[in-house]
Amino acid sequence: MRIILQNFKTGEMVIEEAPPPTLRPEGVLVTNVASLVSAGTERAVIELAKMNPLRKARARPDLVRKVLSKAGQDGLLATARIVKNLVSAPLPLGYSCAGYVHTVGAQVSDIQPGQRVACAGLGYANHAELVYVPRNLLVPIPDAVSFEDSAFVTVGAIALQGVRQAQLTTGETVLVIGMGLVGQIAAQICSASGCRVFCTDPDNAKIELALMLGAEGGSSARGEDLAGAVNRFTRSRGVDAIIICAATKSSEPMQVAAALARDRARIVAVGDVGHDIPRRAFYEKELELRQSRSYGPGRYDPIYEEHGVDYPLGYVRWTENRNMEAFLDLVSTGRVTVSGLITHRFDVERALEAYALVTGERKEQFIGIMLQYDSDREQPTEVQLAPVARSKGSRGNLSFGVIGAGQFAQGILLPSLKAVGSVRFQSVCTGSGLTSVNVARKYGAAKCTSDYRAVIADPDVDVVIVATRHDSHAQIVIEALEADKHCFVEKPLALTSDELQAIADAERRSDAVLLTGYNRRFSPMAVVLREAFEDVPLNIHYRVNAGAVAGNVWQQDTVVGGGRIVGEICHFVDTLQYLSGALVSSVTAQAVGQHEIGAADPDNLAVLLSFGNGSVATILYTSTGDPGFPKERIEMFGGGCVGIIESWRSVRLTGDQRYRKRAWLQAQKGFREEMAAFMAGVRAGLSPIPVVEQLHTALVTFAIRESLRVGQTVEVNPPHGRRE
Repeated sequence: MRIILQNFKTGEMVIEEAPPPTLRPEGVLVTNVASLVSAGTERAVIELAKMNPLRKARARPDLVRKVLSKAGQDGLLATARIVKNLVSAPLPLGYSCAGYVHTVGAQVSDIQPGQRVACAGLGYANHAELVYVPRNLLVPIPDAVSFEDSAFVTVGAIALQGVRQAQLTTGETVLVIGMGLVGQIAAQICSASGCRVFCTDPDNAKIELALMLGAEGGSSARGEDLAGAVNRFTRSRGVDAIIICAATKSSEPMQVAAALARDRARIVAVGDVGHDIPRRAFYEKELELRQSRSYGPGRYDPIYEEHGVDYPLGYVRWTENRNMEAFLDLVSTGRVTVSGLITHRFDVERALEAYALVTGERKEQFIGIMLQYDSDREQPTEVQLAPVARSKGSRGNLSFGVIGAGQFAQGILLPSLKAVGSVRFQSVCTGSGLTSVNVARKYGAAKCTSDYRAVIADPDVDVVIVATRHDSHAQIVIEALEADKHCFVEKPLALTSDELQAIADAERRSDAVLLTGYNRRFSPMAVVLREAFEDVPLNIHYRVNAGAVAGNVWQQDTVVGGGRIVGEICHFVDTLQYLSGALVSSVTAQAVGQHEIGAADPDNLAVLLSFGNGSVATILYTSTGDPGFPKERIEMFGGGCVGIIESWRSVRLTGDQRYRKRAWLQAQKGFREEMAAFMAGVRAGLSPIPVVEQLHTALVTFAIRESLRVGQTVEVNPPHGRRE
């Protein structure tokens, strides 16, 4: 499919041929007919991308702080690799479109293939021929509304939410500042609500357009001239409500609003404007400032947007989805007109000409720019980038298919694999289809796709790398093993006991090698301690200063990410099993403070592990520490010796008349050694971590959850798997 992408590092925009996105159960695939270029929002994204690194840092100091904090934990080189991948990743543009439903997800029951729908959402309603959209980010199109008018749905819902925040009553006067697309629509909605509307914008042509579409007054003047015009319009009373739809870093719109408002007026900030508030005016008039959050309740809530869980109508009347629906109803009845806002139309293959208008390279007046698509064009799920250079297994190189290419895969896994050598990348698959093109070209892969089954079925793929979201790991691993494809899967191996048993059964029937990405045991530091303490009962303390993670990110979702216990603490369980030389036999876990059963995994807990050889270990996992403090520390005691690993940068061994210390400039978490061991294991037909240990680590994380639930020690029985 054709899609408009921008390189965040260089600012370059391209029309790329990419695989279409994967259908998920909670949404639908939509064949686009039209999409709206939102000049204000998209211009801001483009301008940020074109900035040099210093200017980007000044524009986004919040991201700089995150980078510095990560560098403090993981080292400069590792952090630099991740940042490099982030800024070079292609970004899809667009967030408002309309088209036909192509395919419907299993959990969507009220939308049918072929139905006309309008779609919203950054990262979903892209300028692309085929898009995936979650159910709550699309609405059916009324019969009387065209695709082009429907493509305004996101901008219209944003305007409608801003008007709702103003809480207007019939007969009030409203000042709309900024007459771009959002301002033009907001003014019409205010008029349809029975209010008298006055518009202001530096561009007089936009004022004239607003007056033609129903505004009663307007001016492009500034200062006293504008104040005089508003004073006459309001009969010297000042405006009742001000809706700021401008986009500027300046706080001038806020100051103008305060000056023209009546006592106790409402000011609503819809556009991205400066918020340097003139306190005296706000104090003396007792003004109320309200922020309008995009297109309504549900925005930025992944439970609502991604998983389709609606808010009860009786409690939240106007969600973002219902705002989208209400906007199209206004268009359908003619109370809001958007067709007159379209000044330019371009076929998708001429999209770069459209963006020349947005960036000012092409000097023409514009407001609404519409992109048009051929809805009958076929959209294959695989894109061939280069001819296949060899048949399976030739020249001694292993041929890899990569399923999932997020930041961890790009920044850690794939560079580590490539550094080992004797590797050929055959295919790259991502759910969105976008990243697969970029990563496939970077690593010289022959093809890219959005269908992971095509990777598994490819006869030229020897080994499958699985680095997708955690909830898909088990199914992909099972299918790979059943196809006798060697499989490396990032942790966790599975999220449930049933998934784990299915993997164990598939592995037992397969001749392929399976390895879960428990990299820390392959670190040279872990190897030093394992050899020093071999055959000695140990007392080990593992401290993890994990840092806080927002509760709404996918990793915290126990269904999608497994939560922090199954999704991350599995790392530390495996490391401790390796260091102790035995499997965990029982688990006792205690959360810090109150933990509601059924909620997300606790961020603060202590876990006591007992091992089959008499060793014991504690995991102290906390999110309340200083995030700039080193993340991990291991202390081992036994046989008269003490071993310490500090943040995977140094290892120290004392006691028994010996002292040994070694330090590295960067964290050595064993990623490259892990990949080297995996490739050696594939060639030898033997996993570098016995499968029974991989399965057992997952069982231990399930037991930690169970111990938290029942409040007592839980026994962990060894799994039934193939021993190696």
